[in-house]
Amino acid sequence: MNRAANLLMLLGALALIGVALLWLARQPVFTIRAIRVEGDVSRNSVSTIRANAAPRLAGSFFTIDLGDARRAFESVPWVRRAVVSRVWPNRLEVRLEEHRPVALWGSASETEKLVNSFGEVFEANVGAVEDDELPTLEGPDGSAAHVLAMWQRLNPTFAPLAASVTALALSARGSWQATLDSGATVEIGRGRDDDVIARTLTFIGTLPHVTARYQRPLEYADLRHNQGYAVRLKGVTTTLEPVPAKPPRKPGTTR
Repeated sequence: MNRAANLLMLLGALALIGVALLWLARQPVFTIRAIRVEGDVSRNSVSTIRANAAPRLAGSFFTIDLGDARRAFESVPWVRRAVVSRVWPNRLEVRLEEHRPVALWGSASETEKLVNSFGEVFEANVGAVEDDELPTLEGPDGSAAHVLAMWQRLNPTFAPLAASVTALALSARGSWQATLDSGATVEIGRGRDDDVIARTLTFIGTLPHVTARYQRPLEYADLRHNQGYAVRLKGVTTTLEPVPAKPPRKPGTTR
């Protein structure tokens, strides 16, 4: 009986402590009164960030859910990642990482999304990057990181032509299409990434001979031919095939 009585007294004391702590947590002194924002805030002002996130915050210093608070700040446009921590007795400290846009995502005429430096697609005001001359990337869902990586490899290969890739699209069947800053379209086709790059380098290495011969700029190229590629210059259409390899010399013969 003594043990039971002691147990009941202990439970009662714990209940009283819990009630006291709950009462304490609800005191006005612990209501969140200030939010300190640090980190990347180049795309948003601190006041805009607070105004967007604050209405979604609930609770006091003790009761606020930091996970919910993090998601509230990450819902603000341009915010990629937020780390939220408590500062005694009634403040929050938030460190933000913004998206760094490197490309537009989707159809060039309908795009409303961007790709960040991690290859992640996010929604933001596309008008804010109109002057950044970002390339337009397109592909199936979940392929943004792959398309961005391919653009980063393909774009420098066109430097010998004094051209750059302003748009790169990956079809649902895995075929690549590049659009150059001159407006020319290059159908590169399917294959492993290294094969696609090799095919493009072969094309770039021989194209100047074709354009020099006809003195016309490139409008369209199709690299999907097994034995060469087809090009369309302004006013000229041609198919360039590789020079046949010389047959091996037979032993004992001279040339």
